[in-house]
Amino acid sequence: MQLGPHHFPDPAVFLAPMAGISDRPFRLLARRLGASAAVSEMVTSDTRLWASDKSRHRLDHRQEPRPRIVQLLGNEPDALATAARENVLRGADVIDLNLGCPAKKVCSKAAGSALLGEPGRVRELLQALTAAVDVPVTLKMRLGLDREHINAETIAAIAQDCGIAMLTVHGRTRADGYRGQADYAAIARVVRAVSIPVLANGDITSPERARRVLETTGAAGVMIGRAAQGQPWLPGQIRAVLAGQPMPPAPSLAARLALIEEHIRGLHAQYGEPQGVRIARKHLGWYLLGLGLDEARTLAARADLLAATTASAQLRRLRANLTGIASEAA
Repeated sequence: MQLGPHHFPDPAVFLAPMAGISDRPFRLLARRLGASAAVSEMVTSDTRLWASDKSRHRLDHRQEPRPRIVQLLGNEPDALATAARENVLRGADVIDLNLGCPAKKVCSKAAGSALLGEPGRVRELLQALTAAVDVPVTLKMRLGLDREHINAETIAAIAQDCGIAMLTVHGRTRADGYRGQADYAAIARVVRAVSIPVLANGDITSPERARRVLETTGAAGVMIGRAAQGQPWLPGQIRAVLAGQPMPPAPSLAARLALIEEHIRGLHAQYGEPQGVRIARKHLGWYLLGLGLDEARTLAARADLLAATTASAQLRRLRANLTGIASEAA
């Protein structure tokens, strides 16, 4: 698969843009552990808001390997074009448009997946983006507004007409949110409707599931979202298996503990106190769930970690808990 000058050996395995999760520290880990690419958290196209701490962190791509893929959120052609040009000046290699977010606060502003109900507006937005920048423009979308209004093939055809380089299709509608099962047959219909590459997204939790999804959809690759929470090595594992290589084992307990501490230190460095401590808590919860502890041990460790209010205390409690877990496993 090719995006401008960037080549991805088939099949590609991307880390999904997840607001509040796939920030720079998480993307750096996922890429180092084998993900083909990692898409940024969505960035508002309203440049007046870029001075906020949230946008400042989301626009931070220091030390990230290329290609750097920036996802934009908005519904005004001129604003999106301006935001795209500015991000390219800041080092973006690919611009992605968000037509997939089902969150009420996004859809209430006629952005994200709400735009699937306005094909004419989608065409205007995509034309503005592709005319504004020389880098590839991609699109992440859902199947439609709801099960009675599935129009993914129509949106995909518009995207192809506008010069979009790649589509990512989440196999749910806006109304579905994250409930129910992803509809891979619907993604397959999109793949057949266009000649540009399509990534399949939704419920891809293992290399075996990824292989079945590719067989069902005919997609050029997959995008991994929630399944990577607490296991940033998963995209790399999936990529290796799909390429016909032996699956890299999950990190040993010692290696996993080192990765967790690296991630938490990265969050502290990125956000400072107290925000970095707060953000780290949800990641620590996911990591604990992946350690295979019994429920009582998991809850006890989680409660202890949640009690930390400073970066130094959080790291100290993390080391103490992980050392204890390692001793128990020995």
